[in-house]
Amino acid sequence: MVILTVKDIEKSFGTDIVIKNASFAVDEYDKIGIVGINGAGKSTLFKIICGETEKDSGEMYIGKNKNIGYMSQFLDFHSGVTLWEEVLKAFSDIIVLEKNIKKLEVQISKLSKIGESADLSRLMKTYSDLQQKFEMADGFSYESKIKGVLKGLGFLSFEYGKKVSEFSGGQKTRIALAKVLLKKYDILLLDEPTNYLDIESVEWLENFLKSYSCALMIISHDRYLLDNITDKTYEIENGILKEYEGNYSTYMAKKEKDKAQQFKDYENQQKEIIRQEAIIARFKQYNREKSIKQAESREKMLQRIGRLEKPDGSIRKPNFIFEPKKRSGNIVVVLEGISKAYDQLLFDNINLEIRRGEKIALLGPNGIGKTTLLKIIAGKIKPDTGNIRYGASVVPSYYDQEQDDLDFDKMIIDEIWDSSPRLSQAKIRNALAAFLFKGEEVFKEVSVLSGGEKSRLSLLKMMLSKANFLLLDEPTNHLDMQSREVLEESLKNYTGTVLFISHDRYFLNKVATEVIELKDNTVDIYKGGYSYYIKNRPNRNLEKNMDDKNNAGFNEFKNDWILRKEEKATIRRQEKRLVDIENEIHANENRLNDIDTLLESPEVFSNHVKCHELNTESLSLKNNLEKLYDEWALLSEDLNF
Repeated sequence: MVILTVKDIEKSFGTDIVIKNASFAVDEYDKIGIVGINGAGKSTLFKIICGETEKDSGEMYIGKNKNIGYMSQFLDFHSGVTLWEEVLKAFSDIIVLEKNIKKLEVQISKLSKIGESADLSRLMKTYSDLQQKFEMADGFSYESKIKGVLKGLGFLSFEYGKKVSEFSGGQKTRIALAKVLLKKYDILLLDEPTNYLDIESVEWLENFLKSYSCALMIISHDRYLLDNITDKTYEIENGILKEYEGNYSTYMAKKEKDKAQQFKDYENQQKEIIRQEAIIARFKQYNREKSIKQAESREKMLQRIGRLEKPDGSIRKPNFIFEPKKRSGNIVVVLEGISKAYDQLLFDNINLEIRRGEKIALLGPNGIGKTTLLKIIAGKIKPDTGNIRYGASVVPSYYDQEQDDLDFDKMIIDEIWDSSPRLSQAKIRNALAAFLFKGEEVFKEVSVLSGGEKSRLSLLKMMLSKANFLLLDEPTNHLDMQSREVLEESLKNYTGTVLFISHDRYFLNKVATEVIELKDNTVDIYKGGYSYYIKNRPNRNLEKNMDDKNNAGFNEFKNDWILRKEEKATIRRQEKRLVDIENEIHANENRLNDIDTLLESPEVFSNHVKCHELNTESLSLKNNLEKLYDEWALLSEDLNF
């Protein structure tokens, strides 16, 4: 069933057309990935759908009583409440319902004591209805869900009482994500939800979204996530939204096939145009009446032909081999007994040896000390204990997201050429093209570049330097998918040594030849890539062991929840039985009154057979009433009425 229809939507900012005649329909269980380069209009589309931004033209229809949830990647969070109180807002309707139920319980208790049976019956009916609504809304499990989602997103129980204002920007983003995941929506829009999540939390989120029972539209550069969750892909390119069936990998295969066909069609048409123009020129050379008519006929044919535009880009990915200026020795760096502590111990007695040509991923949860260890190896900070020894001819270079190495007043081409003056202009332009700086773009000033473009430029500058040992802290942050693929290919072909931190599993799988996992104040070493690490990490088989993290959203504290649910179900049965008893008592008492009235009438009084029947029925009713009164008293006591 279609729950959202978008028809011919357009949006411009000044002269820049961001979205042009976008049309699509979303079914109630669709899982849609939204892809496109940075600045393509993905977030703008989401803001239009949820009503934060006005469209210039077009129409949008949302199904009756359907609601939309939206989590932006840009948040303004200044809440003075605690983490628990903030996330509890996701269940505001259930909490109001719970309060109303408790108020009714007090009223019912008071009426039971004074014997107001008519009002009591009415309240019990209302109470039963509210209890049913509460159960239908999963009211008995909302606290368990909150704990599960918070744990899945990396929050610890002692943080529940911490003020939201005291959390970092990344943690606030995770709080917003928790709220939007906990609330029931018909369509959920997520804009870069994996930002600030470590790999464990991303895996948890992936499993949560797989079982999400409503429509989902997700903007993400996490290709693993898109492959494992989505069944449709919407690409926004040059303002045009194009729909593809299938996940990200299916979309990419289809797009490359389409692009190749577009190039083929364009080249074939160009060849045909050149051939026809040559024939026309030849006919004109003959300068005869018949040949001139033939030339004119063919010219008219060429004028009528639908000229294909040359497809953007190339079917071949830019390729540039980055070689370090000097080869290092076989041993690149040795760590001996390295430890570091701030408020608490991060790691202790770490011993490592990194060899030439290795591409090592440094993994571990957020806050465990990965960046600290990387900076120690890079010489940016000192360890508390231990020694670091570099091997022969090792030239290290450290990259983080600050881009301190860039001169913002220079043009792009000068920024690269000045740092690598021995390279020819052709090689500089080829290297820039490999990192998606093409044509006239290379003459832009660095100051006007986006965060992702600056990251690309800084990475390129590093790879053209003399360094043969690259230390990279989250190099894919701020990069769109095309930029990530360029970096992947560059690092795969790089003949130096790389040690890097990343939460991008697709990137990890493509680049890493080894994995070092930082945990429990030490390191575990896996002599294989990311897939090898996934298969061999202890007690973490995601296919078989969906414990704490992966099923936390709805299975956390499952046994306790089942027990509570059974207890609540028993209470509901007792409450229903109490109402039924009161109705039976009322009916029996009415019948007794009727019998007493009948026995007083002369017609019945003179009829011995009829009198006997009524007296027998009266006795039976009185016995039954005694039993009902006893049962009512016991149930009332159990329910504390």
